[in-house]
Amino acid sequence: MTDMTGIPLRSDLLGEEPYGAPQLDVPVCLNVNENPYAPSPEVVETITARIAEIAPTLNRYPDREHTALRDALATYLKRETGVQLAVENLWAANGSNEIMLQIFQAFGGPGRTALSFAPTYSMYPEYARDTFTAWQTVPRRDDFTVDVQAGIDAIARVKPSIVLLTSPNNPTGTPISVEDIERIAAACAELPVEGAPGAHPVLVVDEAYAEFRVEGTPSAHTLIARYPLVAVSRTLSKAFAFAGARVGYVASSRAVIDALRIVRMPYHLSALTQAAALAALEHTEGQLSQVAHLRSTREATSSWLQAQGLDVARSDSNFLLFGRFTDRHAVFEGMLQRGVLIREVGPEGFLRVCMGTDEEMMVFRNALSAVVEELE
Repeated sequence: MTDMTGIPLRSDLLGEEPYGAPQLDVPVCLNVNENPYAPSPEVVETITARIAEIAPTLNRYPDREHTALRDALATYLKRETGVQLAVENLWAANGSNEIMLQIFQAFGGPGRTALSFAPTYSMYPEYARDTFTAWQTVPRRDDFTVDVQAGIDAIARVKPSIVLLTSPNNPTGTPISVEDIERIAAACAELPVEGAPGAHPVLVVDEAYAEFRVEGTPSAHTLIARYPLVAVSRTLSKAFAFAGARVGYVASSRAVIDALRIVRMPYHLSALTQAAALAALEHTEGQLSQVAHLRSTREATSSWLQAQGLDVARSDSNFLLFGRFTDRHAVFEGMLQRGVLIREVGPEGFLRVCMGTDEEMMVFRNALSAVVEELE
């Protein structure tokens, strides 16, 4: 980091580093949970055509309510989850990261607390820090599942304004059943928020990797009609193979969505982003065509890792957390030297790998075998 002496940086940011996984030019990148399969030529053609249509209007601001995109997302969610939502129940932003930041801006702040279950996504405490929201966590069990009763007890004790559940969880991949989510939602509907008389916590369910879950598993979207303070966040970055477009979205009651509209920046979604997202949603089948294959790749890789004597967390996502290594950094560096970039994240002793193409996964397996043998 640059020397910031003499710069009036906020005192709570002194010594902090910018968030982000390493961006390195290596042959096999398996560290940021992307879909390794590029959009089809048909999708690229539609994106190009839609952007060409709106290019002459770029002197004008875009639709700040992105109504057409919200309508398209409602159509997609009806197909994917079986839940029919109105445009007023949906909101989109520049990746689910911006959605989460807006949630913290709207419902967090000084004197408020956000509660989650650790280990989980490492950006959550940064959203809390940036919005002056206190951050507390409940430990997950040894197998990384959520102890629902411990969570409910913590909500009653802490009185948070935001409760964060991630399913599948990042970095572990662990799912949470809808039945368990509903138990927590029911508790949130009854329990108070510190310093906000009559208010109850917003339960945010982060489903960034939900399309990779076991087929037939219901989504938390099924809870929104009964629990108006449940908000379900998703993204087009992962299963939809659209990470470069930066499109995330959230579904909830109209009241929660209107609260996010209060804190959003004006015209936050560019006309280009909206056009590209609409083009992708026109080709849902194509964009999701590799999801089933990536699921089978995950299961095959999990079996292979276990056959090597490694612990592997159960995963419903497109990545696996595996270990346990005495010196995980040495394994990470050994993989990097062999041209394979994975992620050094999560509990001590574990590493994370996202699913790549068949060729990339073969390189991963060969490299890991060589590294482990060398270190032994």
